[in-house]
Amino acid sequence: MKEQFYDAAPNATRIAPERKLERVYPDKPEAVTLFGSCVIDLFFPEAGLDAIRLLELQNVRVDFPQDQSCCGQPAWTSGYRDEAKKVARAQLDILDRSGLPVVVPSGSCAGMFRHHYRALFVDEPDTLKRVETLAERTFELTEFLLKVCKVQLADQGVRSKIALHTSCSARREMNTHLHARELLGQLDKVERVDHDHESECCGFGGTFSVRMPEVSGAMVKDKTRSLMDSGAVEMVTADGGCLMNINGSLEKQRESFRGRHLASFLWERINSTSEGEVL
Repeated sequence: MKEQFYDAAPNATRIAPERKLERVYPDKPEAVTLFGSCVIDLFFPEAGLDAIRLLELQNVRVDFPQDQSCCGQPAWTSGYRDEAKKVARAQLDILDRSGLPVVVPSGSCAGMFRHHYRALFVDEPDTLKRVETLAERTFELTEFLLKVCKVQLADQGVRSKIALHTSCSARREMNTHLHARELLGQLDKVERVDHDHESECCGFGGTFSVRMPEVSGAMVKDKTRSLMDSGAVEMVTADGGCLMNINGSLEKQRESFRGRHLASFLWERINSTSEGEVL
């Protein structure tokens, strides 16, 4: 009886999927639109400001439409297609106004623009054309700094050990872990230490953490334990949702270890005037 439920080819799960062609990056533009994301806007506004500062340091003017809101990802991943479509259409209208490249300090939101809007509007050919255009001009922040601005960071901070957390969806959809690692690698006084749960989900998953709090809580506890056991003094991440979840768990556990957004970490490192070393 088992055969009717399992018809995959032997070892099919061990075969790596065909790699997509590497993205062709444009020359550095004079201006971009920053899509801040609702989590950054509400919970980590300083990270949004630091993202703007990093971009302006590269002589890129930043436009920030005040009427932007959510990308629609929570509704989409929860199965509320109509609601997600309404939110997504509003963002599409806002981002179409300038036609500028869109930089997002969140890999999961950038992935929503680049990949999931296509599925959301697959039955609307005219809208789908606009979605395809938006997808091609959307960049996650670290990707844009590294690949488009070709930034070279000069570390002004003290010696430190950090752990990198990368959102599981951002890893799959935007290669954010690779971009973040390469940027951190430019900081000669920063040692990035590995932790054994880096590729695993932190348990946030948008509404997943609300619908299945016990499972989510167990996942984030594994994540925080791995981070604290790594020898790092702090964690950095390019995803606000994960940051909120991980820091919330650490606070509940009454641990002093904390994480912060990669944009704020990078901005501090290239502008630091502090003295002493953190080992």
